[in-house]
Amino acid sequence: MNGITEIATIKGDRSMTQGFVAQYAAEAALQIEGVHELKPSFVVALKEKAGVVHEGKGVRVVFSDNRKEVVYITIYPIIYYGMVIPEVAWNIQDKVKKDVERFTGLDVESVDVYVCGIVEKKEVTESEEEV
Repeated sequence: MNGITEIATIKGDRSMTQGFVAQYAAEAALQIEGVHELKPSFVVALKEKAGVVHEGKGVRVVFSDNRKEVVYITIYPIIYYGMVIPEVAWNIQDKVKKDVERFTGLDVESVDVYVCGIVEKKEVTESEEEV
């Protein structure tokens, strides 16, 4: 019975940690010039429709099976039209790796970026600024 309790506790701690790591990664990615938003996965979109709040949507975090302090991160951004995609992706990788390692103490093994779409940047007109 003790073994089952310990496993449940470990899984509970790990899923909570994944949420925190995903939140840091999402915040870092959204600070990059050219990133419009992050696209949530299908599962996250369903959870949000059901009213469940999900930290770090548009980010997938996987912990290494061998070493618990090693993490793999995948980011799903939508970027603005006209931006150089490899440059934006490189900036996302760099910022996410540095921020997650700095704020969590984990070792980020990789940051994969899968661009999910391109959108036009809406120009703000003078009439919209006055409102």
